[in-house]
Amino acid sequence: MKVVSRWIYNFAVKKGYPPDSATYFGRKAIHILASGVASILIPILYKEPIIPFLSAIVLAIYTYLPHKKNKLNQWYQARNNTKEVNFSIMWGISILVGWYFDKTFWLGVIPVLFMSFGDGITGIIRNIIYKKRTKAWEGSFGMLFACVLIGSRMGIAGIVAAIFATIVEKSDRIDDNISVPIVSLITLIIFKSFFPSLAQSFF
Repeated sequence: MKVVSRWIYNFAVKKGYPPDSATYFGRKAIHILASGVASILIPILYKEPIIPFLSAIVLAIYTYLPHKKNKLNQWYQARNNTKEVNFSIMWGISILVGWYFDKTFWLGVIPVLFMSFGDGITGIIRNIIYKKRTKAWEGSFGMLFACVLIGSRMGIAGIVAAIFATIVEKSDRIDDNISVPIVSLITLIIFKSFFPSLAQSFF
């Protein structure tokens, strides 16, 4: 993944994107190709959440150290922006907490898929259009479409969670790597606990 994200960064720079914008492409590629794929494999490969959770914490430390040492991997890390660390931590927490409410893992996996694919797609769309990190409706519509498809894995509950995730992602007040998984996870837990019939998969 390191090689792929770096290649995407270099390709974007060659195509005329500013370095900060190219970094954003590299970061979103990791969102989709690393986190997204890993999340999908969790229900297949694991029966308990401890190893995925600990792996996420190790990754959070790994991504924080370049900031601490002031030796950033510029193809996906930005100065004064440690959101990829938050991403790793929230990924682990969502998988861990979700498992206690749903031993199939999907309740915890869906929020991180919103964060991986949904937020990844919205960032790429906005970056292509504006060539900088910004919030715009074009990207939000892309995220909503992706998240509704993902959320349908848990029926009405998943679709409602997808809508809430898209809404909170649009705000710049809180890091969306924190707000998206928290809001969608809480939504799914409420449905699973009190309205289980609405948390049934459409497929």
